[in-house]
Amino acid sequence: MSNASIELKTDEDVIRFSFNKPPSIFDSTNRKETTKRQKMSKKAKLNELRFYRLKAKKKMNSPNPEVRIRYKLEKAKRKEAWLIEKLRKYDIPKAPAEVYDPEILTEEERHYLKRTGEKKKNYVQVGRRGVFGGVVLNMHLHWKKHETVKVVCKPCKPGQVYEYAEELARLSKGIVIDIKPNNTVIFYRGKNYVQPQIMSPPDTLSKNKALEKYKYEQSLDHTSEFIEKLEKELEEYLEHKAQYTKAKDIGPQDFLDNNRCN
Repeated sequence: MSNASIELKTDEDVIRFSFNKPPSIFDSTNRKETTKRQKMSKKAKLNELRFYRLKAKKKMNSPNPEVRIRYKLEKAKRKEAWLIEKLRKYDIPKAPAEVYDPEILTEEERHYLKRTGEKKKNYVQVGRRGVFGGVVLNMHLHWKKHETVKVVCKPCKPGQVYEYAEELARLSKGIVIDIKPNNTVIFYRGKNYVQPQIMSPPDTLSKNKALEKYKYEQSLDHTSEFIEKLEKELEEYLEHKAQYTKAKDIGPQDFLDNNRCN
């Protein structure tokens, strides 16, 4: 009764009672129409893919060079954005630096450690994966028996060896003694070295993840170079097109005369 309304009518000296139902919230007037997305059939999906492939093929085989270059440029930029998004997953936040007293070495000690490191044959390779947990682990294993260890960066871009040296010094708490021209870094473990319980830092990538990151970085470098090449081609084509339009408007003879004067 609480949800119903009572209506009283007095017609011709007759009292009539009637109970009216309240307006339902599920009425068609108040109901919000929700459009459900219909699932596409397999045939419809194939037709849609075929349509996009034909559209791309039409642009690739277009007689207009500008259409072809712009299509390749758009596709390359989409790939570049996708690669940048992928590489963001491999960005690991760096752990806060631990407070420790850096050891001060004299020039004689540095010279001695440099000569010792050059003579010894123990080394750690930093390859295409770059700096990851396994490299730091191998450094600590070498420091168990040797004071110094050589880190060979190969392959290495120009100037990248200094970035590797700084990163490895932060992760291993070692001291950089010398950086050779052949991309070799000599590390000293320190006078009061104590081997840590966890030799592979937690804020580093695993071996497989480091390889995946390297592949994405290589692809991004090649894509960026390809975009620069296409932008240069488009600029040259537009410049040539502008010259051709100018020659067509002026006239062939006047255009040749202007060129001779210049």
